[in-house]
Amino acid sequence: MDSSPSLFAPPPPLAARMRARTLAEFVGQAHLVGPGRLLWRSLKAGRLFSSMIFWGPPGSGKTTLARVMASALHCQFFSLSAVMSGVADLRRVVEEARRHQLQGTRTVVLIDEIHRFNKAQQDALLPHVEEGLITLVGATTENPYFEIIGPLLSRAKIFIFEPLTPEDIGTILARALSDRERGLGSIKSEVSQEALDYLAAMAGGDARRALNALELAVMSTDPGEAGVIRVDLDAARECMPRRDLMYDRAGEAHYDTLSAFIKSVRGSDVDAALYWLARMLTAGEDPRLIMRRLLILASEDIGLADPRALMQAAAASQALDWVGLPEGRYHLAQATLYLALAPKSNSTQAYFRAQAALEDQGATRVPAPLQDAHRDKKGLGHGQGYLYPHDFPGHWVDQAYLPAELRRASFYEPGTEGEEPELAARWRRLKNNLKKSGSPGSQSGEDQ
Repeated sequence: MDSSPSLFAPPPPLAARMRARTLAEFVGQAHLVGPGRLLWRSLKAGRLFSSMIFWGPPGSGKTTLARVMASALHCQFFSLSAVMSGVADLRRVVEEARRHQLQGTRTVVLIDEIHRFNKAQQDALLPHVEEGLITLVGATTENPYFEIIGPLLSRAKIFIFEPLTPEDIGTILARALSDRERGLGSIKSEVSQEALDYLAAMAGGDARRALNALELAVMSTDPGEAGVIRVDLDAARECMPRRDLMYDRAGEAHYDTLSAFIKSVRGSDVDAALYWLARMLTAGEDPRLIMRRLLILASEDIGLADPRALMQAAAASQALDWVGLPEGRYHLAQATLYLALAPKSNSTQAYFRAQAALEDQGATRVPAPLQDAHRDKKGLGHGQGYLYPHDFPGHWVDQAYLPAELRRASFYEPGTEGEEPELAARWRRLKNNLKKSGSPGSQSGEDQ
């Protein structure tokens, strides 16, 4: 009995079979491979100008484009997975590359998930990239500026891949259904347009996910009349029940989504803020991290425009600690709604202007009237000349509180929204009225 594995090996997944083989078949990323773009010009010129890092979400065509480019330029192509491969595998590829170099053939090495290579493994790539022995194509879903060592980045050009559009994925699905050689064209099947539209929309820009769902829908549906497999919307939904949220709590999507949330609250867009909040919580984000950012925003972006904003955020934070999830979503939502609807002011930036003045001037001596009088008022004059505000009308007196070197400095710039203008007006009114009246404090303050 012949036990050859080929008799029993299942065919490759549809997504693998339908990989584009030429640039003409490649779908999407027109900003990279469209006419006149850099990679398009590189292929037209018949050479690769440098090593490359392909950065983008899963299923956006990074690996496929690397294969297409190597094939179009008649290069030897090696593919390594950073998850499964190490330096020993890289050495074997380098030996092959040297052999092909003697034959006048260039070698392209794709390293998938290159961000998973540690520093030593990435260092091992440097000499071979530097001498041009290999053209490296590193594919990654993580921000290369954080995950790839600087020397390697300086030797590679970064190309950013975008998620495929539903139209792009619709094109890929239609091609898979009609292709008799590699796709599903040899199978008598009918997939409704509603089902195709659903798969394209719910794939989240991931062609691999859409093709896998299409294959599952077709292959798991029993033939009907005349032996035709009919896939409707319900079958498509069953094979792709919902869009998976591309969210890694330590990765790029985490920072981008959190940034979108805070910017929406800052921009007073309640609907967008709630959407991003729901997206983070659904993906499993730590609710305490979200609340921490809201606590910061309450002072950074609202501040004195609505002094109650910080109270709302602090109360919601305490309630979240007591209650936890899932009920804590109410407290996160309430804090988000209040802060998004509140008037905005960033006058707390005044602190950083004061800090800049400190850095410019250096540490200065505390003026004598402001020094602690309990230590040595008689001997050293600590606290001498201090005017006690409660001894004056309005419980305020015009005296100098800044060091002499910064006497004319002004850091606080009042906001114009909410309650802050009223608070700032009182501050200005007290200063102006007392200065005009020639109060004792005004003169004393100038003398200190």
